[in-house]
Amino acid sequence: MRWTVLLVLFSTIAFAGPGPKETKGMLEVTSPTFAANAAIPKKHAYQGEGSNVSPALAWTGAPATTKEFALICDDPDAPRDKPWVHWVLYGMPAGTTSLPEGGSGKALQGKNDFGKPGWGGPMPPKGHGIHHYRFRVYALDVALAKGPGLTKAELLEAMKGHVVAEGELVGTYERR
Repeated sequence: MRWTVLLVLFSTIAFAGPGPKETKGMLEVTSPTFAANAAIPKKHAYQGEGSNVSPALAWTGAPATTKEFALICDDPDAPRDKPWVHWVLYGMPAGTTSLPEGGSGKALQGKNDFGKPGWGGPMPPKGHGIHHYRFRVYALDVALAKGPGLTKAELLEAMKGHVVAEGELVGTYERR
């Protein structure tokens, strides 16, 4: 009898799993500059290749509980063990629904992998093929009490448990 109770208890714990998964809303992220999975215009590329001007972005679908937005743009095709970070923005007020071309609105600029704050446009190695640039927008249920200059890793850590919705737009770029 005692072993049966233990077996039932073990089975309940082992197969119940960690509990319900957190449900997040979806944001729709778009750009008037490029379509989803299409080429990002050359003017947005990094200095020397283009004018290093950030593309315009817009998003919809934020929950009413949103207090702030954050954005991370990275390139998972970079020839290294982790994606190359091109843009880190956070502190965008809840009512924000877009960013203008070349601008960050009222956002705080984080540090990109070029070692600078703000936008660092596409600049894959010549002949490396098509790279994909993921523009991820996050709706947060808190206003982060952080100053400028966060890295992608620091921002992701600060956002843990506070993302209520997210969305992604992917653009491509290739240097020949």
